[in-house]
Amino acid sequence: MTVHKYIATPSRTKEILNKYNFSFKKSLGQNFLVDSNILENIIRHAGITKDVGVIEIGPGIGALTEQLAIHAKKVLAFEIDQRLLPVLADTLRPYNNIEIVHQDILKADVKELIAAHFPAEETVQLVANLPYYITTPILMKLLKDRLPIESFTVMIQKEVADRMAARPNSKSYGSLSLAVQYYTEAEVVMHVPKSVFMPQPNVDSSILKLVTRKVPPVEVDNEAYFFSFIQACFAQRRKTLRNNLANFFRANLIKDEITSILNQVGIDGTRRGESLSIEEFAAAANAFYRTISE
Repeated sequence: MTVHKYIATPSRTKEILNKYNFSFKKSLGQNFLVDSNILENIIRHAGITKDVGVIEIGPGIGALTEQLAIHAKKVLAFEIDQRLLPVLADTLRPYNNIEIVHQDILKADVKELIAAHFPAEETVQLVANLPYYITTPILMKLLKDRLPIESFTVMIQKEVADRMAARPNSKSYGSLSLAVQYYTEAEVVMHVPKSVFMPQPNVDSSILKLVTRKVPPVEVDNEAYFFSFIQACFAQRRKTLRNNLANFFRANLIKDEITSILNQVGIDGTRRGESLSIEEFAAAANAFYRTISE
């Protein structure tokens, strides 16, 4: 009887890569995990059980996919690299609860695919080792689409994870923190060394867990305006709110009017964007939106 060896070991990964004469594509940000302990920790933090359906993005040669299949009810994995389809068909042959979709996650109709692959009442979670060059566009698209995904547990570049989970008055806090935290509760749950990847990336990694909010933490009059207002407040981090907003509203409002509107909601215009909570941003954005819309 042959003992099944997990994919996530250096020797098994090398064996698979050699068998298929596979070369890494830098343009796709391919770094494969070769440490099954890290994978077990990801699954534990995600809270994957046999009654959960899982979406994965970028399964690679199937290291994380395999562990998800062992612990979850079903795995729906999106792989953009056609060269990996025969590899995955081979490495994941022992498991009958995996569906590989050869599509770009940014172009796929994820909502429709969730409806087709998971029963309506089933809990769906996303777990992935995301390609670092495209982490933010992927997560922001999935969050804005308001998919029926309960949580996102993702391995991403440490610096980006820190920004997404950052709190006010920290140097990582900015428009990305606020956008992510509008849709989710964000927490960095563990850090991951470069040494557990093949090939080793140039940056450190973290596991970020995002738990989807049923309703946003603040009420805003117009979401698109709210996000563009926040970006304006961080346009030049060292500038005060009043100066950043003077630039943003240069066609509509003078500085004194900006100061007056900020005062109405109890915000000092000499503060910087990084000092404002999401509640303060919502109050200010709504006040300016109403003024401009009049």
